Amino acid sequence: MLTALSIPVEPLEAHRCEPYGWMLGKPVRMDGDAPAFVSPASDFWREHLFDTGTAGETEMLWVVYRNRNAEIASLELHRLTQQAIVPLTAPVLHIVATSLEDGEPDLASLRAFEIPVGKGLCMRPNIWHATRVANAESTCLMLTRPSTTYDLVVHLNTGAPACESAIRPIETRVLDAGSDSGMYQS
Repeated sequence: MLTALSIPVEPLEAHRCEPYGWMLGKPVRMDGDAPAFVSPASDFWREHLFDTGTAGETEMLWVVYRNRNAEIASLELHRLTQQAIVPLTAPVLHIVATSLEDGEPDLASLRAFEIPVGKGLCMRPNIWHATRVANAESTCLMLTRPSTTYDLVVHLNTGAPACESAIRPIETRVLDAGSDSGMYQS
């Protein structure tokens, strides 16, 4: 049952992701400017040009998510870089919110997407987010910026202030996948 503080879990669809970033895993398009090749042996196409920000490099991370808690009490953001998440072994529930003018999370924009294996979401810089799993841990491929990873690791290990990222507590929200979903039941 949805309440004022619940976040309904939605399917990942390109038009739903637009304020937060870009859906990854769309079908090949041969009618655009992006390079694409289709043959009986293999297909490949540009999905997205990843932007790490000024003087940034792209880093690939392996991330294992295990948090099954339906409650969302904090959100994280990265100031300089896009960040992409692609589940490899199990779906994830990815919670996103835009930023207000003062940089804080816009809780009115909170959305939760079920990202299936083989699809993904590339978030814009300054998008608040959290990730959960429903049943099993999920190993994900993540694209980010090495300095952002380092900054976050130092912050999480030592408590030193983070420069490229932020983590903020929010009034607790609860994920609600509804009765039709095979994912999360709160």
